[in-house]
Amino acid sequence: MALDDFVESEVAIAVAATATVLSPRVRRVLRSGAVYGLAGALIAGDAVASVARGAGRGAQQAAASAGGVVRDASDAASGVARNAAERARSAGSTDGGADAGAQTPVTGS
Repeated sequence: MALDDFVESEVAIAVAATATVLSPRVRRVLRSGAVYGLAGALIAGDAVASVARGAGRGAQQAAASAGGVVRDASDAASGVARNAAERARSAGSTDGGADAGAQTPVTGS
């Protein structure tokens, strides 16, 4: 092999890969990097999952409270309508009773 063969990029990459695989220091750094990288990915995944769970709970609570507001408004409206109907009925029966007692029979002349 000539000196020119060692300068080619394929040979240089193969030599670097062999040195990396055989070097204990480089292997230790790669292992610790893999461990820290995996730990960081797990922590990031937990954080994303936690945010998603919190957003889901918030959406459920907002939907539940909005449904309660709509229900309360509809209950209040039906209560107002019921009260108005009861007042109209009681006013009609009171007026009708008073009018019935105040009427005088009409007799033919």
